[in-house]
Amino acid sequence: MRVIGLMSGTSYDAIDAAAADLSLDGDSLVLRPLGLVSEAYDEELREALAAALPPAATSLAEVCRLDTRIGQAFAAVAVRADRELCDGEAELIASHGQTVYHWAAQGQVHGTLQLGQPAWIAEATGLPVVADFRPRDVAAGGQGAPLVSLVDLLWLRSRPGTPVALNLGGIANLTAPDGTAFDTGPACALVDAAARGLSGGRLAYDVDGALAARGTVHEPLLRRLLDEPYYALPAPRTTGKELFHPGYLRDALAGFGTLRAEDVIATLTRLTARTVADAVRAVRATEVIASGGGTRNPVLMSMLAAELPGVPLRSSDALGLPSAAKEAYAFAVLGFLTAHGLAGTDPASTGARHPSVLGSLTPGRDGLRLPPPADRAPVRLVLK
Repeated sequence: MRVIGLMSGTSYDAIDAAAADLSLDGDSLVLRPLGLVSEAYDEELREALAAALPPAATSLAEVCRLDTRIGQAFAAVAVRADRELCDGEAELIASHGQTVYHWAAQGQVHGTLQLGQPAWIAEATGLPVVADFRPRDVAAGGQGAPLVSLVDLLWLRSRPGTPVALNLGGIANLTAPDGTAFDTGPACALVDAAARGLSGGRLAYDVDGALAARGTVHEPLLRRLLDEPYYALPAPRTTGKELFHPGYLRDALAGFGTLRAEDVIATLTRLTARTVADAVRAVRATEVIASGGGTRNPVLMSMLAAELPGVPLRSSDALGLPSAAKEAYAFAVLGFLTAHGLAGTDPASTGARHPSVLGSLTPGRDGLRLPPPADRAPVRLVLK
């Protein structure tokens, strides 16, 4: 089955579309990557989204407008991916949508909301769409995150030792071979917020880690940031920009006077490296395989390597899975599993009571024609 996975993460800077040929071969799920296309949100839509996210107030009218406009933006990228990557022969779209709220309190997730109405994608492409992946796991008592953990488990199973998959997006998350999976804390979220705020909006992020490279870690600020109670919560745990937002950063900086922008960003980069490394040590990892936008920040990767002496740190690119496209490929896999009646979660990773077939289906132009249910779930992911 030829599937397009659509993804926009907590940095909400762009929509990624990865296409793959997927098939079941005995107990293996075989993935042949077909490529990635990516489109930045137009600035007006990105600003509207940023203005509506917690802790800001919004209205149902604005939520409706965002659901529609994000759905239309996802649809445009899906059409392009079908044309450029699939020669017009895609069979299914799997859309993560844009997370706008993850309702977590006292270590439990009560609800989650992703916008990007899938009807626009189905109408534009004519293809069936699987969307709203997270709510089913939450309804089953899970954290609804990290949902890529099942794909990581299938992929890591053939590697020796205790490899962990690490994603460095707005929020960092990891998956260990025993199914342990959780959000470690911020990856790029606070660094991006600082770069934007301290540059007066000129910078959306710390390009190539240049600001952090010119800065010095401010140890008192780092100690204050490390006192965040979230880091002491047991796994599985999940977080987002509901906690790690610009206001959080302003509160953390209070009382320190005027710090150089470079020093603040160096400190936040060290915070990410330290909290990720603490999580990696907690699961006794023998290897870290990293993906996500944070891998393009050489200062972050250098700090992380320094925090983990003796633990090899590799990019998923080196193992055949493009780092920039990994999450979009993961949702293509989850959509494929749903279409075949297979669960897309591992309860050990999300804390759910049981595995669940994920998502809601929107029929395509020709109605809803699903393949026969699979006889058994795959136990490994093979890249071709």
